[in-house]
Amino acid sequence: MVYENRIRLGIKLRPPGDLNYSLMIVILHNIRSLHNVGSIFRTADAAGVEKIYLCGITPKPIDELGRSRQQLTKVSLSAEKYIKWEYIKNTNRLIDKLKKERYKIFAIEQSKKSIPYYSLKVKNYKLKVALVVGNEVKGLPKSILNKADKILEIPMYGKKESLNVAVAFGIIVFYLINALRRR
Repeated sequence: MVYENRIRLGIKLRPPGDLNYSLMIVILHNIRSLHNVGSIFRTADAAGVEKIYLCGITPKPIDELGRSRQQLTKVSLSAEKYIKWEYIKNTNRLIDKLKKERYKIFAIEQSKKSIPYYSLKVKNYKLKVALVVGNEVKGLPKSILNKADKILEIPMYGKKESLNVAVAFGIIVFYLINALRRR
């Protein structure tokens, strides 16, 4: 059924390394919750993200003894087995490296410099994108925001000022993937 729906909707699976599509990776900076990390893995897999970098205190899918973290895998439905991931301690150094590799850095955060995510104009369908997501409480530090090519936010219309980090990630990653593939 899933395969038939993909055909009906015109969705093509992108072979890894296929340069006819944009390359998107994700950077998780100091995400605390195993549930949020698991949810982001599942959503990233569904969106066709190439790789996830786990930085700072972000928990890895496996513990120090090499065992799966059950809280994460329960939420991810084992997506961590199908999407590449790597632990990098320092987010700023990783971003510097990716910028040298010509990635565009898009941060998800509310800031004086942020723009509504849907106003981002994507002109290059072969763009290399790194989407940076920050801590559930503190968000992203200025040192990371200063390195971002664009800071994207989801406008809030209710009494609450933010969404759960995994929910915000899902909204923006699917917007970007669809914008990049429409070209």
